[in-house]
Amino acid sequence: MSGTAATALEVRDLAVAYGKVEALHRASLKVGSGSIVTVIGPNGAGKTTMLYALMGLLPSKGEIAYLGAPLAGVEVEERVERGLCLVPERRELFGEMSVEDNLRLGAYPRYRRRELGIAGDLRSVYRRFPRLEERRKQLAGTLSGGERQMLALGRALMAGPKLLMLDEPSLGLAPIVVREIFHIIASLRETGVSILLIEQNARAALQVADYGYVLETGEIVLEGAAAELAQNPRVAETYLGLARGNVGAV
Repeated sequence: MSGTAATALEVRDLAVAYGKVEALHRASLKVGSGSIVTVIGPNGAGKTTMLYALMGLLPSKGEIAYLGAPLAGVEVEERVERGLCLVPERRELFGEMSVEDNLRLGAYPRYRRRELGIAGDLRSVYRRFPRLEERRKQLAGTLSGGERQMLALGRALMAGPKLLMLDEPSLGLAPIVVREIFHIIASLRETGVSILLIEQNARAALQVADYGYVLETGEIVLEGAAAELAQNPRVAETYLGLARGNVGAV
């Protein structure tokens, strides 16, 4: 399997099993360089399983090519070194550390490589998330849900990712905060980073994405341009809460 420079991620026939139960069955998808691709579907469809397999946290079968190179046999740490970054559903921040220390920790692999430009990237994260700069000395565990999500995104950006994988970024957030988070996700296009967005909030996800996939019971059942998926009667009725006669109201 070979990728191209225009493809950040190409997955073919990805399968993951828990014992005898197959949680993901022959899933195939692509993420174009600099694009936002979303995978929507109900709880338990296998969305998080997919991300964990792509990150190397779960054993899987199938082919995964990242920036044109196969990932078979590549350890998690090496995937991170290559710019593959996962923001998990639980955010997994260090609550007893300050906001700024959490951000700096995101750049740890870069510090180890003695990369230049980390201080400038920290300033860039603060420009993108002014609230984090206001709370830079505050303990991460004292932040609100929306602020914790911003910190998780900011920490991921400090790693200098080429592909950012987001697992349910809207989970547990108030609607007004969800809008803010998705506005930020959409704005990440300007950085050139590619994004694979896993999300139950289909409406918000399809509004920011370029392309989308629908995952149900471990299988990709639909795919297409995000705007077209939003108009698909099945998607509209099942995931957008619209009756068939009101598809145009998305």
